[in-house]
Amino acid sequence: MATVPVITIDGPGGSGKGTIAHRVADCLGWHCLDSGALYRIMAVAGLARGLGLDDEAGLIQLANELQIRFEPDHIWVDGDDLVEAIRGEVAGAGASQVGSLPSLRVALLQRQRDFAVAPGLVADGRDMGTVVFLDAPLKVYLTASAEERARRRYNQLINKGQGVSLPSLLEDICARDDRDMNRAVAPLRPAADAVVIDSTQMNIDEVVKAVLDLAAQRGLTV
Repeated sequence: MATVPVITIDGPGGSGKGTIAHRVADCLGWHCLDSGALYRIMAVAGLARGLGLDDEAGLIQLANELQIRFEPDHIWVDGDDLVEAIRGEVAGAGASQVGSLPSLRVALLQRQRDFAVAPGLVADGRDMGTVVFLDAPLKVYLTASAEERARRRYNQLINKGQGVSLPSLLEDICARDDRDMNRAVAPLRPAADAVVIDSTQMNIDEVVKAVLDLAAQRGLTV
């Protein structure tokens, strides 16, 4: 892992880190890790098997048994494509809950590090720069106001034909922020050496350019 360049993009839910990570990875021709998808998978798969989201032992056993494979536009879990199932609000809230379980985070740690293969990796999540890839040569903390993140999510869901409430989304985002920032293990925060980017007033192209410019300054692009 030490010889493979890694860019980490951490930040709160709705900050756009997943979209930015995939765009940056595409521009560089690198691999991309959506670490949040792993926790969403655990929530969806756990609930499907009748596990409580606080059943730490059961979820750890499940994490060790699941066969997970990421492909463009597909996420295969034990032969089922869960790419749509894990994008819902239930999966997102569940991911925040299971993500607060210390032993489950440890169980998923090596699985995440295994994604660091040549030519490079862009990893997005909440503890990529503070726990998973401590030696990453570029760490970005992407944030935006809670109101802007709720608005983005609202528009995304409305465009998918889903009936949602903007005030409810804002309440959910604030509750998730509080849970993520105050959990006992790997709380959400910028790494000491991270570059903070506030995307509240920025569009996707502007954020992607900012990250690519930082990568160039660190000698990570050719």
